[in-house]
Amino acid sequence: MLTGAAAAQTTQAFSHRVHLAAKLDCADCHSAALTSTRLDDNLLPKPAVCQRCHQTAAIGPPMATRLARFNHQLHLKMGNLAPVIAAAIDKKTYLTPPPANLRAQLNTQNSCEACHRGLQAADRPERSTLPQMADCLVCHNQIDLPYSCEFCHAKDAKLRPANHTADFLDTHTTGKLGLDKTTCAVCHGRGFRCLGCH
Repeated sequence: MLTGAAAAQTTQAFSHRVHLAAKLDCADCHSAALTSTRLDDNLLPKPAVCQRCHQTAAIGPPMATRLARFNHQLHLKMGNLAPVIAAAIDKKTYLTPPPANLRAQLNTQNSCEACHRGLQAADRPERSTLPQMADCLVCHNQIDLPYSCEFCHAKDAKLRPANHTADFLDTHTTGKLGLDKTTCAVCHGRGFRCLGCH
């Protein structure tokens, strides 16, 4: 149970760091994730959950995502996916250069932290704690644009990078854009060939 200023907290930015340091389990607050099969399920705790420790609680809106479909229940039934993601990094099959501290963060027994990393240091909700596309592509690695994108993203989702302008097909091969092929892998896969598009 939290006491003092933490117990009186109402509208300050939510701190996962403080709550995880208090030895709360993710499911203590996000119990709906255990049975959630749809992305639009609200996984935020109800005020009554917060009021077990806090005098009052104000819950903000869920963080927006570019996904259209996701099944927490299915992924949680698979167990801790952190070793699977770690193995992809170790085998150099992870599709983006991983941040320096990513591999160490995957040494966790908490299945939620396999995809929601950095929460132990997060004093406010941040996009960086949401799963990265390269995490998903460790298992969902059959890339066939645009059809594979629509498996998780809405058909009209704005996924195309800003540099993919109308003249991109003509200019990206000139070398003037300074593209590094490794940045293309998240959308196009590691083994893509120019003739796949041209």
